Amino acid sequence: MSLESVRAFLSAHAPDIEIIETAESSSTVALAAEAHGVEPAQIAKTICLRVGEQMMLVVAGGTARLDNRKFKDTFGAKGRMLGAEEVVAITSHPVGGVCPFGLPSPLPIYCDISLKRFDEVVPAAGSTNSAVRIETGRLAELTGASWVDVCQ
Repeated sequence: MSLESVRAFLSAHAPDIEIIETAESSSTVALAAEAHGVEPAQIAKTICLRVGEQMMLVVAGGTARLDNRKFKDTFGAKGRMLGAEEVVAITSHPVGGVCPFGLPSPLPIYCDISLKRFDEVVPAAGSTNSAVRIETGRLAELTGASWVDVCQ
């Protein structure tokens, strides 16, 4: 279902973007980088967070780490990562396949500037063995994301 929601989203909003499905898992940054022949930092990982009662997604470079100080300065509070069940409930995507496409309901989406050093990034596509190759600016545009600086 999750892969299908991403497929439907891309069909409606970006029919030129093809979902790449691999035989092997790409559920971690290292596995995804290997499967798609890119460096780990070029994997666009999606982190699901709660700030107070607000849920949000932060898409960051694969090797970037959230910086608590920067995050708090940007959002006014510390972000708490969601558990696997909560992630599936709000995104419909399993951990390892989470992406900002095909969400069941709108969520605030933020792209960290750690992605900007690449012309193209590789986010997951709703399953633990799927991804897309997308221009970095188009990722933000397509998902309505705002750019932030919240990672190290």
